[in-house]
Amino acid sequence: MPQTTSIGLLLAVILGIYFFTVSVYVLREYERGVVFRLGRLMPVKGPGFVLVLPIIDKLIKISLRVVTIEVPSQDAVTKDNVSLQVSAVVYFRVVNPSSSVTEIEDFRYATSQISQTTLRSVLGQSNLDEVLAKRDELNSTLEHIIDEQTEPWGIKVTHVEVKNLDLPETMQRAIARQAEAERERRAKIIHAAGEHQAAEKLADAAAIIRTEPMAMQLRFLQTMVEIATESKATVLCPIPLPMDMIKPFFDNFDRKEK
Repeated sequence: MPQTTSIGLLLAVILGIYFFTVSVYVLREYERGVVFRLGRLMPVKGPGFVLVLPIIDKLIKISLRVVTIEVPSQDAVTKDNVSLQVSAVVYFRVVNPSSSVTEIEDFRYATSQISQTTLRSVLGQSNLDEVLAKRDELNSTLEHIIDEQTEPWGIKVTHVEVKNLDLPETMQRAIARQAEAERERRAKIIHAAGEHQAAEKLADAAAIIRTEPMAMQLRFLQTMVEIATESKATVLCPIPLPMDMIKPFFDNFDRKEK
């Protein structure tokens, strides 16, 4: 009889430990517990110490931390019929644990699939120039569309970022030629603008020299000084005389001819 009592007490202790382990949960600050009691949804529990009824209750832990999923490289065709491969990264978190369990079987997988289809769809509605130049607007559009579709599941998409964008080699060469032509166009415009400004300054200088006859003589002497100081070569050229000094000789020559 004492042996039977000891066995019963041991079984009771073992059952007590078992029911205690399956009934007590300690949820971290970022965890919540979705409880089903006989199949019916109960209020969300946690964080901290949570006690559930064994066998009757079933608790599912849900993390509220931000989840990062990588969208695999997708083959897409832009609006202007350019094929490319693009991948992205999606950041989201659970804001409604009950909906994330009851409304969708696997919210991670579903969010990944929606991200892939949305990425191809948005790229198909954009031109290549918009995809390359307006990356922030593309990210905002993807975030808005994915968040709107996952909101019924209790999911909040916090950020979407296009990660890699691979173009065919022929398109890369075409873009390189376009960029080179654009740089050449800008260089020609800048050169033409410089020539135009130089011509304007020369015209102003000519107008000043025309009003001051001695300005040409002074400019000639200044040029000779610059050549003498900057060059070691010997320069032979006639020294121009002022017109006032040689004008009487021309007047006498004209009178003799008359």
